[in-house]
Amino acid sequence: MSKTKLSEPSSLDLASVKQFENLELLARQLVEGFITGLHKSPYHGFSVEFAEHKLYNYGESTRHVDWKLFARTDRLYTKQYEEETNLRANIVIDTSSSMYYPLPGKDKIKFSIFSAAALSYLLITQRDAVGLTAFSSDIDVQTVQRSTKTHLSFLLKELHKWLDQPAGESSSTRIDEVLHHVADKIPRRSLVIIFSDLFQQATNLDRVFEALQHLKHNKHEVLLFHVTDHHSERLFDFQDRPYQFIDLETNQSVKVNPALIKERYQEKMSDFYREIKLGCGKLKIDFIEVDSSDPFDKILGAYLIKRKKMR
Repeated sequence: MSKTKLSEPSSLDLASVKQFENLELLARQLVEGFITGLHKSPYHGFSVEFAEHKLYNYGESTRHVDWKLFARTDRLYTKQYEEETNLRANIVIDTSSSMYYPLPGKDKIKFSIFSAAALSYLLITQRDAVGLTAFSSDIDVQTVQRSTKTHLSFLLKELHKWLDQPAGESSSTRIDEVLHHVADKIPRRSLVIIFSDLFQQATNLDRVFEALQHLKHNKHEVLLFHVTDHHSERLFDFQDRPYQFIDLETNQSVKVNPALIKERYQEKMSDFYREIKLGCGKLKIDFIEVDSSDPFDKILGAYLIKRKKMR
């Protein structure tokens, strides 16, 4: 796609970010954690939520014996509890050149960063731990997962940097390598939230799915926000005149009249989108299709409400 230049730097609208603080982003999978929060753990501990009774084994501590039940049944049972623990999340953002397409204010990077900021605010408000990974041709930023307000401020500052800077030079993106690295580096089961257009040099979706499968194999829950500009990148809707198209991943260019290749292009892109959607379905990955020209709060808010109803 044709390159565009960013004009004045965008800024994070904290009012937009904070509007999500009352929506619950609760993991559908059992996740590990250490801090008491809103998310169920598969481990029985000493929290306030009762899970089940278990026959008392002599020699065990009598601390959790249910004496009222003993009075009714004349048998000793202990209470077991479900520990409520915090979710651990890692937000992964593609910051390659193609994510700065198409126009300042409607580019894919802006949607991704605003959404990441909103989710970070929401999760840390819920006392969940959040980490951030940003990558282009290589990993540019990778933070630890923390749940403090200080860490939230740090994450917002890091995200702000990607809004302030113009698109970098064209560079190949190896999404599969980055996701494999993330899978290896996250020590505990987490919610992994990915923002990417999935465009990379010599795109091989099989490799991308292998990396996503690596995340799933490590028991992570994965959300994929597939961010593209539907008007141009999917529908190829251009005026009937010659254009010079530049591949922002390889810097290769071609001059062509869009009308001559539009039908074939749409077929290829339709196959590309369908393959991604089917692959995510097979891996039980939440696939959220995003048109970057839509307001981020509309898309993100609708998804969070849908997710909450699925609990």
